[in-house]
Amino acid sequence: MTETLAPTPVLPPLQIGCHTIESPVVLAPMAGITNRAFRRLCRRYGAAGSAAGGASGATSLYVSEMITSRALVERTPLTMRLIEHDADEQPRSIQLYSVDPATTARAVHILASENRCDHIDLNFGCPVPKVTRRGGGAALPWKTELFRGIVSAAVREAAPYDIPVTVKMRKGIDDDHLTFLEAGRIAEGEGAAAVALHARTAAQAYSGTAKWEAIAQLKQTVTSIPVLGNGDIWSAEDAVRMVRETGCDGVVVGRGCLGRPWLFTDLAAAFAGRPTRVQPTLREVTDTLRLHTVYLAEFFEDERKACRDIRKHIAWYLKGFRVGSHLRASLGLVDSLTALDDLIGTLELDQPWPGDAAEGQRGRAGSERHVVLPEGWLDSQALDDRLRAEVAQAELSVSGG
Repeated sequence: MTETLAPTPVLPPLQIGCHTIESPVVLAPMAGITNRAFRRLCRRYGAAGSAAGGASGATSLYVSEMITSRALVERTPLTMRLIEHDADEQPRSIQLYSVDPATTARAVHILASENRCDHIDLNFGCPVPKVTRRGGGAALPWKTELFRGIVSAAVREAAPYDIPVTVKMRKGIDDDHLTFLEAGRIAEGEGAAAVALHARTAAQAYSGTAKWEAIAQLKQTVTSIPVLGNGDIWSAEDAVRMVRETGCDGVVVGRGCLGRPWLFTDLAAAFAGRPTRVQPTLREVTDTLRLHTVYLAEFFEDERKACRDIRKHIAWYLKGFRVGSHLRASLGLVDSLTALDDLIGTLELDQPWPGDAAEGQRGRAGSERHVVLPEGWLDSQALDDRLRAEVAQAELSVSGG
């Protein structure tokens, strides 16, 4: 009798503070995307690909869309909705954007003392001009003591509740002003539980190619906590290749899962050493699209709002399938589940997975650009009083949570 050998995992489970994440995969926070509805969908697929299985989907780490510390302290209604989690969502993970240590401390205290999350991720990677022009997001780590103060404040307030704090960042502002190695050392020294690097600069935004060699450099520099890699993971094979090329401890997946929540099945299987890959028919894709819409209706408590929100996902879901431009346009105007069902019913639903036509890059890309910064921002890595006052306004520029 031939003995069947168990598959060999690519990586051990990911340890984030007190949390053991079976599959070393993190859903990247994406504004307007990673709300409770989308996370639920991704968790279902992640559980399906896990060797352990299970309905909770607690096999990977699924992070909320970003909220601002100031909006949380002010308890704005949108922010309070964005920090909600499903009852079975574990660990409950929230990404926090902040530009001020004192406000960071107050926001983290709310999250921790009111038992609203189990993990906090700090955003230092946003490249959006309205954020960087005030010194926030990917521009902030250039001011090393401000960066240190924010990380330290978050860790200090979270520690009594055993809530790990992680840091997500970019390589730097541009190739002449790289910050990731020093920021990684600071985060490690201040007690962060892990650091994640999107291997692009703010100047690159989402254009060009992620420089994975920077992830390898960070892994060699930060040695006592996990280092996670992010950028250009469009398939499970990409994720495994990133790990092998960089030595990182896990991966962060963003645009690759847009319209493809089943990527988390592929990722969980690949890291467990199994060949399972999901290649859905158009019927299965539209079933997922509809379920996503139902989850959004529950999240928004409004079917019309859910249908408006799902419109941006439709092109991602249908990528590569034979769907006429007129029908795609009609799907982009749906305002009810009934209308969605009617349009889905007109599709050739037995189309098989289109292969390469459905793979590869999705979501925004754009081109490299000049990073808009406060006047004099690059003159020094210290923060003077004038710039301190300007940075204080950065959160006012960030919409939503």
